[in-house]
Amino acid sequence: MAGIPGLFLFLLLLLICAVGQGRPYGAHWKPTWPTYRLPVVLPQSTLSLAKPDFEAEAKLEVSSSCGPQCHKGTPLPTYEEVKQYLSYETLYANGSRTETQVGIYVLSSGRGESSGKSRRKRQIYGYDSRFSIFGKDFLLNYPFSTSVKLSTGCTGTLVAEKHVLTAAHCIHDGKTYVKGTQKLRVGFLKPKFKDGGRRANDSSSAVPEKMKFQWIRVKRTHVPKGWIKGNANDIGMDYDYALLELKKPHKRKFMKIGVSPPSKQLPGGRIHFSGYDNDRPGNLVYRFCDVKDETYDLLYQQCDAQPGASGSGVYVRMWKRQQQKWERKIIGIFSGHQWVDMNGSPQDFNVAVRITPLKYAQICYWIKGNYLDCREG
Repeated sequence: MAGIPGLFLFLLLLLICAVGQGRPYGAHWKPTWPTYRLPVVLPQSTLSLAKPDFEAEAKLEVSSSCGPQCHKGTPLPTYEEVKQYLSYETLYANGSRTETQVGIYVLSSGRGESSGKSRRKRQIYGYDSRFSIFGKDFLLNYPFSTSVKLSTGCTGTLVAEKHVLTAAHCIHDGKTYVKGTQKLRVGFLKPKFKDGGRRANDSSSAVPEKMKFQWIRVKRTHVPKGWIKGNANDIGMDYDYALLELKKPHKRKFMKIGVSPPSKQLPGGRIHFSGYDNDRPGNLVYRFCDVKDETYDLLYQQCDAQPGASGSGVYVRMWKRQQQKWERKIIGIFSGHQWVDMNGSPQDFNVAVRITPLKYAQICYWIKGNYLDCREG
């Protein structure tokens, strides 16, 4: 494993190939998860920072007027810039904070913005196509059971035994941490029984009256410096993701992360996600929709959504050739809303941050702590 000096070799890194990708030929074709040769993102040095003041107001959505063409016209970042964007801050439950610089490597042998005028945001497109998920038989079963609520008001997704993936803006406004982040909690929907609990010999006596949240404290959070630098320097939504580590295991089935395939390879060109939209308090809301456009870092879609859904894990279900089974994976994080100038006519989109090979390598290392466990996306 060797470092990659200079922009030229960095561009080679961006050309990480997907091998064994299925094409829709034949009657028995299945949308198949691509196999990637992934980079490695490793910590190089860590320094302590002053404790943050936790003064920012929580924003349940972010907005940008930089649309697909704007992003596609953005110059490629240099290798050194990408290293800076993938460096990260870690916030601990006691309020202490560190900054970690990273190195980017390849083994044996990719591209891995800006606030505009405020407009009235409309995140429902025509007929409201969202579904509220009711009943413990659905809410407590996979995949809906992987959706959790953050005490700051956003949504997150279980991606490991003790880890939750969410949007960076749910805990950090680009300059400092939001109020409540030092005592951040994650809520899990649980059935609330009328008689206070289920009797051992009478399963029908304790009928669920409604669902309630059971909360687990967060031990530490990771936020990429690309988000912190991005809000200050108009880079945009590309790094709007964060990972939370819980103080104890949640004991639920979780959904693995995966590298986002091109939209043309997604089943039906669609994505799915569930979140706690603010206009339906206490309800988990599911939706799916077509991807309208994409850049290397973002997916543009018109899934109906409201504040509170941001941070939701965007997922698809595809065939896993190695295990010969269907598998859902998180391929992005729902971020927010954009008004886009399309041929002189304003059009609005909801935006998800794609999990690129570099972001996958970073998030996986945060979870596993060993790059050897992060070789397959």
